[in-house]
Amino acid sequence: MDVDAVLIYDGECPYCSVAATALKRLDDVEAISWYDDAAQAFLADQFDEVPFAMVLADRREERVYAGRAAAKELADRAGMPGLVGSLVRDNYETIARVVGVASGRGRDPDDVHSRYPMQREALTRFDALVEHAEPRPAALS
Repeated sequence: MDVDAVLIYDGECPYCSVAATALKRLDDVEAISWYDDAAQAFLADQFDEVPFAMVLADRREERVYAGRAAAKELADRAGMPGLVGSLVRDNYETIARVVGVASGRGRDPDDVHSRYPMQREALTRFDALVEHAEPRPAALS
């Protein structure tokens, strides 16, 4: 199966339940750690810097979802009820902050929460994201 989308997530987060639940339901989305060099290069080309946030990159749509928008899009694609998607979207920062404190990460997510057109430079790096991604990363299990 072709991979249409890649989730960039905090690979050092021991508890990313929303992403894990959504990914288990999706066959065409893989995941890569935010810390992976391919993810860093993609984010730099997309945003001109490297925001610390959950990011869903969709090659077919040529669109990038970040922060709350990424969490909501994952929930929607996984067919999770509207209430779950709303809770995830509305509480993204709180969930991320609590997880960061619990994991000892000591870093809050950056304030990027929208849908963005995928930049041409970032699109050229999408194959590298797929090459380094996994369908069901152990960190999200």
